[in-house]
Amino acid sequence: MKTVKPRSAADLSTLDAFLDEQGLRETFQAVAIKEVLAWRLGEAMKAQKLSRKRMAERMGTSRSQVNRLLNPEDGNVTLVTLQRAAEILGLKLTLDLA
Repeated sequence: MKTVKPRSAADLSTLDAFLDEQGLRETFQAVAIKEVLAWRLGEAMKAQKLSRKRMAERMGTSRSQVNRLLNPEDGNVTLVTLQRAAEILGLKLTLDLA
């Protein structure tokens, strides 16, 4: 594990700058995006009282695949899977490159 030396308040800039310095920004951004997607899909399922089993049936996949989709720590989900899940829940998956 990488050790980080303590800093004074005067040395601190932004979180992005710190993560860039540590070489961790891309990793943190990817995790944050997956967490938001998993949370939004999970909330939509709750609102529709849709179980993971029923969601899997509607998606034509296994419950373990739905578990991976809703697991914020599992970043190995395809865009096709995300789009299919969103459509089933009446949502639209949009991507933006800024």
